[in-house]
Amino acid sequence: MAKFRQNHGKSRRRNSFMGRALSITILLVGFLIWGFSQLYVSESGDISSKSKPNYQQNNRTKGSVPINVDNRNYLPEDSDSEIVHHSYYSLGYNEKLEIPNWVAYKLTEESLRIKNVPRADRFKTDPEVAHRSAKHSDYSHSGYTRGHMAPAGDMAFSKDAMQESFFMSNMTPQLRVLNNGIWRELEENVRDWAYDNDEIYVVSGPLFYGKPKKFIGKSTKVAVPDAFYKAILDIEGNKQKSIGFIIPHEKCDKHLREYAVTIDEVERQAGIDLFPDLILDETKEENLESQMNPNQWQVDKKRFNQRVKHWNNQK
Repeated sequence: MAKFRQNHGKSRRRNSFMGRALSITILLVGFLIWGFSQLYVSESGDISSKSKPNYQQNNRTKGSVPINVDNRNYLPEDSDSEIVHHSYYSLGYNEKLEIPNWVAYKLTEESLRIKNVPRADRFKTDPEVAHRSAKHSDYSHSGYTRGHMAPAGDMAFSKDAMQESFFMSNMTPQLRVLNNGIWRELEENVRDWAYDNDEIYVVSGPLFYGKPKKFIGKSTKVAVPDAFYKAILDIEGNKQKSIGFIIPHEKCDKHLREYAVTIDEVERQAGIDLFPDLILDETKEENLESQMNPNQWQVDKKRFNQRVKHWNNQK
């Protein structure tokens, strides 16, 4: 019985070894077959799960910088503007007033998380505008700053985006107390909202109540707006929402929410259809653009206090 157990034990070890060898052989053969099949798929142009286009990769440049290469279905409908596309935003340029009627772009949490590049220090005429945009010198000694519609802070994720944000086609005359005050506060809150909601759509531009009352510039006459608007739309997830702001061109001491309006109201005052192709469901679009709840858009209290106490008092 002891001998039987001894022989039986040897047999088990031998069989176990042979079994493992057979398993390894099968795995090796299977791996070789899989490898040749993948090579065939790659060479034949067949699309497998490994060779499908990766949207995230295809929408990046060096340094994992997101690029808006989508179809830009968030652009306003505006037959009175010259439409100009840059890499990261589009605008509708008003040749008569030498400022944009609107500037539109998508702002994402991903782009804001990327380390900021240095701020550009040179304003440039826009070569894409048919008859060129206003010049840097048109604003010099005018009493007005060059106010970004697509903020440099929103375009700080790449050098190219930053430089494009300094095209003069992206500028409007703004009083310093507005540019460094409530307009700055609004821009910084918009970045907070992009962080909170993954991605949002932003359209900004000037407003005129009647004919322009004032122009600046020497070689080019640049119109000074009466007010400014910014419209923000969030259509990601189940909690879709929107909000607009109309900011008078002056020193503003009221809370940012005092200037909040619906997108419908922005469209009415601007005379532009802001998001005509972004939402296919007309009922949903009407509901989103006609309603606004400021409580869904948290405003930083410290930033408001800083604006009223410090930013509004800068010379």
